[in-house]
Amino acid sequence: MRTLLNLIWLVLAGFWLAVGYAIAGVICCVLIVTIPFGIASFRIAGFTLWPFGRTMVDKPSAGAGAVLGNIIWVVFAGWWLVLGHLATGIALCVTIIGIPLGLANFKLIPISLLPLGKEIVPTDQPFAVR
Repeated sequence: MRTLLNLIWLVLAGFWLAVGYAIAGVICCVLIVTIPFGIASFRIAGFTLWPFGRTMVDKPSAGAGAVLGNIIWVVFAGWWLVLGHLATGIALCVTIIGIPLGLANFKLIPISLLPLGKEIVPTDQPFAVR
């Protein structure tokens, strides 16, 4: 079932979301200071390509730098992304078939709001530390 939902997601929303996050990642990596934001954008892009069967957990090694970076991220990009995922998730939940896709969009809200200090792991091992 995960594979089927991931394929439907990829066709309807995932590919374009991932392309957007990848473009943002490239732009952030061009500017030297924003490389951590670029890496976070690439991580979110991978998560948006295949969200079913994976989840986000806190990285135990994250510290004050992640908190400071998340504050900067929220001010400049995070709240726009949250509004976009919220609007898209609500629109997808209007139809019965779109409900799982809308829920996947809601699942992307926490990582698009605070991406630094997070790790994406398979759902069958949510406490895995890499």
